[in-house]
Amino acid sequence: MAGKVDPHDPRQLTDFKLLSFDVYSTLVDEKGGLFTGLHPLLSRLPEPLKSHTLNSRASTLQTFQTHEHHLQKTHPTLPYPSILHLAYLSFAQSLPLTPPPDPSALESEAQEFSQKIPNWPAFPDTVSALQKLHKHYKLVILSNINEESIEGTIRNNIDVGWDAVYTAQRIGSYKPDLRNFEFLIEHVEEDLGVKKEEILHTAQSLRADHVPVKKMNMTGVWIDRGNEGQDYEKLKDEVVYAWKFSTLGEMADAVEEAFEAQGKKV
Repeated sequence: MAGKVDPHDPRQLTDFKLLSFDVYSTLVDEKGGLFTGLHPLLSRLPEPLKSHTLNSRASTLQTFQTHEHHLQKTHPTLPYPSILHLAYLSFAQSLPLTPPPDPSALESEAQEFSQKIPNWPAFPDTVSALQKLHKHYKLVILSNINEESIEGTIRNNIDVGWDAVYTAQRIGSYKPDLRNFEFLIEHVEEDLGVKKEEILHTAQSLRADHVPVKKMNMTGVWIDRGNEGQDYEKLKDEVVYAWKFSTLGEMADAVEEAFEAQGKKV
């Protein structure tokens, strides 16, 4: 069901001044970008494993992202393209590739894979939804990314006049580390004059975003884009979100309705 999770919750969408966003998988089709980038690797698997992995996007990506998340935890200061590079190599080593790849060719593939982030496309609803939302809120990025990649992503896909951009590279850790959310809270107050209770954190990832949102006693919106590759049953007691929508476009429509209704009351 889309909209407010608890109908008895007194909070309204009009109560907030700032939306903080996860970018990749919330605004940008990270999973599509990753899966396309893994095709050279997957196409070298023996049958029937090749067909299975190419036809099982969610489970294949979940396996790949276990390598990625492990590296983020063990190498919190590495830029995200370097994490992707190493994750590609680690994932490749776990696969029964035929024939075994030449190490220099595999290294070259991993490098190419890690540089494609700025070309990952925005979801079709993203830009128009952000433009609607920006009429009512300040918009801030809180992303597990490096400065160069987010600049490319913004320039190529989501250039809507962001009020602030906070990256893992700048913070020195990756979500779900609470330091990222502490940084967000501290800096939006310093930079934009917005208090913690006026932030509405908007994200797709349960693990990286909504688990720490609960720990930080913040308010969240879950953009549940198909719930692909996420174990809701495993995490449901660790997450909290006040609203849930299947797309950002759906959220933007609900926000416009809420502000229009408030205007009529006034």
